[in-house]
Amino acid sequence: MRPDGPTMAAPEESLRRRKTGYSHPEPESPPVPGRDPAVSPAHLHAGTFWLTRIVLLKALAFVYFVAFLVAFHQNKQLIGDRGLLPCRVLLNNFRQYFQDKTSWEVFSYMPTILWLTDWSDMNSTLDSLALLGLGISSFVLITGCANMLLMAALWGLYMSLVNVGHVWYSFGWESQLLETGFLGIFLCPLWTLSRLPQHTPTSRIVLWGFRWLIFRIMFGAGLIKIRGDRCWRDLTCMDFHYETQPVPNPLAYYLHHSPWWFHRFETLSTHFIELLVPFFLFLGRRACIIHGALQILFQSRLREPRPGPARPGSTSSAADHYPCRVTGHASRRRLPDASAATARAILIVSGNLSFLNWLTMVPSLACFDDATLGFLFPSGPGSLKDRVLQMQREIRGARPKPRFGSVVRRAANVSLGILLAWLSVPVVLNLLSPIQVMNTHFNSLHIVNTYGAFGSISKERTEVILQGTASPSASAPDAVWEDYEFKCKPGDPSRRPCLISPYHYRLDWLMWFASFQTYEHNDWILHLAGKLLASDAEALSLLAHNPFASRPPPRWVRGEHYRYKFSRPGGRHATEGKWWVRKRIGAYFPPLSLEELRPYFRDRGWPLPQPL
Repeated sequence: MRPDGPTMAAPEESLRRRKTGYSHPEPESPPVPGRDPAVSPAHLHAGTFWLTRIVLLKALAFVYFVAFLVAFHQNKQLIGDRGLLPCRVLLNNFRQYFQDKTSWEVFSYMPTILWLTDWSDMNSTLDSLALLGLGISSFVLITGCANMLLMAALWGLYMSLVNVGHVWYSFGWESQLLETGFLGIFLCPLWTLSRLPQHTPTSRIVLWGFRWLIFRIMFGAGLIKIRGDRCWRDLTCMDFHYETQPVPNPLAYYLHHSPWWFHRFETLSTHFIELLVPFFLFLGRRACIIHGALQILFQSRLREPRPGPARPGSTSSAADHYPCRVTGHASRRRLPDASAATARAILIVSGNLSFLNWLTMVPSLACFDDATLGFLFPSGPGSLKDRVLQMQREIRGARPKPRFGSVVRRAANVSLGILLAWLSVPVVLNLLSPIQVMNTHFNSLHIVNTYGAFGSISKERTEVILQGTASPSASAPDAVWEDYEFKCKPGDPSRRPCLISPYHYRLDWLMWFASFQTYEHNDWILHLAGKLLASDAEALSLLAHNPFASRPPPRWVRGEHYRYKFSRPGGRHATEGKWWVRKRIGAYFPPLSLEELRPYFRDRGWPLPQPL
């Protein structure tokens, strides 16, 4: 017999409230004996996203900070006045090509603030843009406060750099940061700088914009794998990935030597995360939270997109933290056994993949509401959690009268949703196409893009090694050729792989892509050779070791092509302290002198290097 007393009625009523929402306030619980109610932890309700917005903004600001830090340290050497590919040359070429067009048409095709600046001192202009971005992103990162103007400024500043960045900014994560940053603008009120703007709740349309972004990133990556390299279908791709990725870190050495069954498990789990888990977004709150958690855990393992196209709609591509000091030569000791480090694989990242992993975590945060993220914030009277709980109670009470600002904002959010849906049409068609392309933007603002990672896996690692000699004759048998060392890419087999993520070196990445092509496809590498012949200080700052640092510049510089493989743990090379074993393939480009390169520079409008 079922009793009808209050003992059974209370749990039943509580269960009914949990199922139907929060339309009726719950009675306050009686104070627990021996505990001060003022210090009791606040239990946030599901369905609001005040704290989610703070976490999203801080995470996005962190990625912006790293991106602008990379720009500040490397833009002058890459696209500055005397850079490897000066952006002034690019801007002049565009101006000449569009000379019969209006200024607005030129700006809309390649939007950048640099059109409005003086080009006489491009280094100072590039530094100013990067420093301004660093300042704004630091403010948002520290305070968690932002408005639409600040977030729009970050987006506009970085877009200005990406659009003039040549191949140095052709990576897929550049467009991904711009799309994520564009959505971040609509997270915030127009003017107010408050972590909890009471009259500007987080828009569900914007949240679904972030969720739609992470869906396209992951599902696109899964489809390109299945349609691309056969090794993804026979589960052997991870046998090669750790050794052939652009810039391996120390853990990659040990992961590469993991058992075969571990690599098969990795490949299967990758297919599960990228092809099935994205659909959890549409299966309710709990499944959405599981999706977010799995994607964030997955980003701690691996991801690497190919570089995107240089212009909107193009599918052509190059074969695309804080800085830490690059580790020098490894000591002459036996390398640790691989099995000892494999157990730690899930604790740290497996490669220096720039800020991509960190950036991909940002839209995944939109899967969590205040109740899920509450543990990240302290409790107590006056705390953010306490204020959010009070706001939740007010929302459950009387419905406030609509404000003019709220109506305008709602209209703006609806317009944003329509815009995202319209711009998603070519993206969806690309996902459904059997000839899917990855990392492509369809508009100059990089608002809605298509993504994808690892359409194919390199089975062999090749590297271009730059060498110089002081010998008067490059062909002399007694000529001594000495290697230049880059910041992170493999060179000296005895040098320990670096660990720098989320910071990254753009030249090192492009050198990896250049090794799959010829120097004719990468004329900037000859520009680099010319700068090395002149011992150019800016170019040398991109390198880790200059063998002619305390001597006159080399008379000749050449490029050599090598095949690299990880040494075998316990083998002869490992006992000698070598992380890599390399074998010469042949010449990448022939020995060149500075005089031979001068006409080449003039034809391209590059500044002529002046020997020290």
